[in-house]
Amino acid sequence: MKILFLNYEYPPLGGGAANATEYLLCEYARTEGLEVHLVTSAIGNGYAREEIGDRVIVHRIPIGKNPSDLHHQSRANLLSYTVKGYLFARKLIRKEGGFDLIHAFFTIPGGFQALLLRAEFRLPYVVSLRGADVPGYSERFPVIYAFVRPIVRLIWNRAAAVVSNSEGLRELAGKTSPNLDIPVIPNGVDTGQFKPESRTSSDGFRILAVSRLTPRKGIRFLIRAMRSLREAYPDRGLELLIAGGGDEEESLKALAVTEGVSDVVRFLGRVPHDGLPQVYRDSDVFCLPSLNEGMSNTVLEAIASGLPIVATVTGGTEELVRDGENGFFVAMESPEDLAEKLGRLVADPALRARMGEASRAHAETMSWSSVASRYADLYRSVE
Repeated sequence: MKILFLNYEYPPLGGGAANATEYLLCEYARTEGLEVHLVTSAIGNGYAREEIGDRVIVHRIPIGKNPSDLHHQSRANLLSYTVKGYLFARKLIRKEGGFDLIHAFFTIPGGFQALLLRAEFRLPYVVSLRGADVPGYSERFPVIYAFVRPIVRLIWNRAAAVVSNSEGLRELAGKTSPNLDIPVIPNGVDTGQFKPESRTSSDGFRILAVSRLTPRKGIRFLIRAMRSLREAYPDRGLELLIAGGGDEEESLKALAVTEGVSDVVRFLGRVPHDGLPQVYRDSDVFCLPSLNEGMSNTVLEAIASGLPIVATVTGGTEELVRDGENGFFVAMESPEDLAEKLGRLVADPALRARMGEASRAHAETMSWSSVASRYADLYRSVE
């Protein structure tokens, strides 16, 4: 079976969807009977071709991407990929003698490209919902959502299948297409790469956030919580590590200064994915105070690393965190609740250890192998 993947994000460009795509491709490189081609974005100015084993080929096409901003895709980037990716995919389909199926990540642009390719080549397509491609997901795009909702509905209705990565995202998508059956295939996690190990340093107490630095992630509330946390536990050597980049980075640094915690808040910048396992292992608790989320890869990586989780109730977080068992839920936009829940973990090493063990046990029930297998079954069902 021959599959065409469409995703404008692919490491090192992008975030969770990029990593999910890479993990799936690595699994399919070891799967007999499958051949996969991915059309994605290049970081430089030229086309690049990469191979994963004998069965997976990555085609990177230039879209004018700024190499200094790998996490954020501008509207110009998305428009460029939409047009150039579609034109490249048309040529690739003809060159390869056709494909059996298209798997598009994100409704727009991938699903829109797949819709056009379906009309021309009669190819069925599957759409993976990731978050911001679902109307109502992001507070930044109310006008855009109102405009694209009919297009989104058309893309979903013409698809052979639409898949969500979490129950919360599925429910949100149902508000746009109430009669559409949307199965859930959650993200997986590499429990071999992300696993508990002894810290390289035993000094202090480290709170970790791995996230794009955008208002939706709620990192500003975590920084504000650090002020009262440090006042409550002045001798614990508290430190907040923030790994990731984004538009809000400078304002968050300024907020840390305003709150008087700039000496205990460390901005690590964008950490290469293969460097993240050690960042998790060197931390004591993971925190994601997001205002909206799909199925967070970073929470998955954190639980696989054996960390207690402090997070808001949103999207797939409810499927990864069991309140009081492997972490705590907190109210949205509440530095006070963040400080209180994090304080419990600071004060109680036995609780941290127990929750960390529960996190790891939960992660071991999830794997990219099982996720890839479920998608492969879906491909075959619509072949």
